Formats: sequence, structure tokens, C-alpha cells
Amino acid sequence: MNIEFVVDVCRKAVQTALMIASPMLLAGMIVGLMVSIFQATTQINEQTLTFIPKIVAVFLTLLFLTPWIIQTMLSFARGIFTSIAGF
Repeated sequence: MNIEFVVDVCRKAVQTALMIASPMLLAGMIVGLMVSIFQATTQINEQTLTFIPKIVAVFLTLLFLTPWIIQTMLSFARGIFTSIAGF
């Protein structure tokens, strides 16, 4: 194993983590923006109002994308094991 291999594995790990986390983060951001627009238009300034819709949106996104997340993680793990076996 050389330094290029380790750097490549770390780069792929960060890339995979960002790719897996981005749909949930995006759903939370969109719902948070919608709730804040709703709060601004109705002048309801309740801080706890933002948490429940965000949690539901992130959970539903995770529920729908679980097969894709598992497939992506398995593909990453297979790639690492294949590269390690090549040494």
C-alpha cells in the first residue's frame, strides 16, 4: 500500500458519505425553508414548529432511499476490498 492508495480511498469515502447524506440534508433544508416562509407570512414565531416537519422529511427521505444507500455503500465496500486484494 502506498500513499496514493490511501488518499484515493479517503477521497472516495468522503465522496460517498457526501453523496449518501445529501438527499436527507436537502430535504431538511427545503422543508426548513418552507416552514420559515410560513412563519414569516403568518407571524408565528414558535421555535419548536420547525423540528417536527424537518424530522419527518428526513425520515421519509431515508425510508425511500434506503435501497439506494445500501447499494452505494456495498459498491464502495466492494471497491475497497477489490483494491486491497489487488495488492
